[in-house]
Amino acid sequence: MKKLTIALLLFTLSALTSWAGDFQKGMSAYKSGDYTTAFKEFAALAEQGDTYAQTILALLYADGQGVPQDYKQAVMWFTKAAEQGNVRAQYNLGLMYANGQGVPQDYKQALKWYAKAAEQGDADAQFNLALMYKNGQGVPQDYKQAVKWYTKAAEQGNAKAQTNLGLMYDNGQGVPQDYKQAVKWYTKAAEQGAGRAQFNLALLYANGQGVPQDNVYAHTWFNLAAANGNEPASKNRDIVAKRMTTADISKAQSLARECLKKNYKGC
Repeated sequence: MKKLTIALLLFTLSALTSWAGDFQKGMSAYKSGDYTTAFKEFAALAEQGDTYAQTILALLYADGQGVPQDYKQAVMWFTKAAEQGNVRAQYNLGLMYANGQGVPQDYKQALKWYAKAAEQGDADAQFNLALMYKNGQGVPQDYKQAVKWYTKAAEQGNAKAQTNLGLMYDNGQGVPQDYKQAVKWYTKAAEQGAGRAQFNLALLYANGQGVPQDNVYAHTWFNLAAANGNEPASKNRDIVAKRMTTADISKAQSLARECLKKNYKGC
């Protein structure tokens, strides 16, 4: 379960009305680690029907902050907020059903709530919805729908969606196989530090798929992926290195160091 943040809740203080002071008191308590006070403030507001407070209260129950962990109570409050259209409540309720927390695992219900949040533009929900279509969970497997929702999330900068969208183009699932598109989306995710995307991008450089074959860039991205914990990357880097000159290996290592300094941007 994701921890509470203001960004996740799409919270803006300007949207609050007469209870803004109580909400701010609860939020200040939460940020200072005083979860007991935060729980008290948000519980009172949640009972009044405020969806932001209901969502936060559900998160507190789910994470066991200021109250004993209680997934059933979390589901109850997520449901109240979700039924009123709160996008983060819808997303989190989908998670609860997908994981079987507080409710029996139910992929159809997870799909339902992810879809509602995804339609409101929530990138996390769009990614999870795409994954369910890709895997055929709660719905017949549908690669085209998976591509549709991966694309929506990827265009919002979701690195996992960018990686998986690249994979769909790489494998020709739901779209015609297109290595250039695969390179495009792997690169976007790789520049966010996604190790799997860095590994896949390195493979494309090594094989000359979607890009001119380039052992230096293949070595660079395998090296970066290995540093990010991708286990096969080290082995593949060493295989590529056997086809390179000492000067090329030195160049690739230098590129990897510079890439790290630039936080993977423009590598």
